[in-house]
Amino acid sequence: MRLTVQYYALYRERTGVRYDVFDLKEDSLVSDMLTAVRTRYPHLAPATVNILVAVNEEYADKHQPLSSGDSIALIPPVSGGS
Repeated sequence: MRLTVQYYALYRERTGVRYDVFDLKEDSLVSDMLTAVRTRYPHLAPATVNILVAVNEEYADKHQPLSSGDSIALIPPVSGGS
């Protein structure tokens, strides 16, 4: 299946791209997609960082199944001010 991944803020800076395309097996989950992203961009975020994922503009957990054509957004953690 083919997925479009969009990177925001710090992730866009670290990858050097706004969008990317990944081809994954048909029964892939969000966790599989994150593994593929981290393999392509090993300096995206430390393994201890929980990358916020939205699938088709809805927040998703790592167990959510993906479908061909899904639009994925990767959003870095945001820290608040005082």
